[in-house]
Amino acid sequence: MSANSSARVPGPDRAFWDQRFQEGNTPWDRGAANPQLEAWLASGALKPCRILVPGCGAGHEVVALARAGFDVTALDYSPEAISRTRENLYRAGLIAALVEADALDWLPVRPFEAIYEQTCLCALYPDHWRAYADQLHRWLKPGGKLFALFVQYLRPGASEGSISGPPYHCDIHAMRALLPEPLWAWPKPPYPKTSHPRGLEELAVVLARRDVHDR
Repeated sequence: MSANSSARVPGPDRAFWDQRFQEGNTPWDRGAANPQLEAWLASGALKPCRILVPGCGAGHEVVALARAGFDVTALDYSPEAISRTRENLYRAGLIAALVEADALDWLPVRPFEAIYEQTCLCALYPDHWRAYADQLHRWLKPGGKLFALFVQYLRPGASEGSISGPPYHCDIHAMRALLPEPLWAWPKPPYPKTSHPRGLEELAVVLARRDVHDR
């Protein structure tokens, strides 16, 4: 997972994520690629292209995409996460570009055709979501697709305004405000829902990045 740098508070920092991976305390990790990614691949909704996986974690999705013929770049600012992704790629005999950097600062040499967003947004403290949303728009070329899984995980106290996480609850209406028309083209709901062993759910939404000149 990726999160904010140590200079950005509040929220989990690099040491927090490194410790989680070192201790094996990664309850979000299914041990395999997300079923929704497999569904997108099987249906042809997501076809081989140059794709970014921010907050790659242990890299299960990176492996699945590389195996399917994608040109994959995996991004995470936790050295432990990058190490695990590298190990999983090696075991599978696959290759991907690995980038150890802060998602809120990093810029690619050229934009991507697609982004697979599953664990980066929900790992960031909500104060940093605006900056991250701007990054998503910068990372994609016009017409590029954002394949997003928005975590639905309301905790006690949420109705009174408390912020608990990670993972942080990504209310779908908040996501529409964060990634608004006309910068993004939203499909009509309802959206596919994926269950997680941890007891949360994820809403699967495919957004198309629009050019700012199209507004």
